[in-house]
Amino acid sequence: MVLKRPPEAGDILQGTLDMLILRTLVMGPAHGHTIAQVIEHTSENALEVEQGSLYPALHRLEDRGWLTSEWGLSENNRRAKFYRLTARGRKELGAATGRWRKMTRAIGLILGESNE
Repeated sequence: MVLKRPPEAGDILQGTLDMLILRTLVMGPAHGHTIAQVIEHTSENALEVEQGSLYPALHRLEDRGWLTSEWGLSENNRRAKFYRLTARGRKELGAATGRWRKMTRAIGLILGESNE
């Protein structure tokens, strides 16, 4: 794989998007556009979730049994697919969060950051 451009600060590490989606759905069911907006807003616009990444991730998480979905009406009365976190998804979120914290701690140690 060849990078066409250097990664930017806002690029999401591979596999991290799944964890962010699961975390967003802890607050309750949401459709794709809302999930992307919540991630962007919560990250103070540091992370931008593109549709080309979001929807394949949502389908992958649903295939793994971490999400379920059903059709409904969005806040502007348009038909939308709403995603909901399952018990398996909640368990995976806990595991992914633990892995993330362990990795960021290790990177912090390498960068010379204290653990205080």
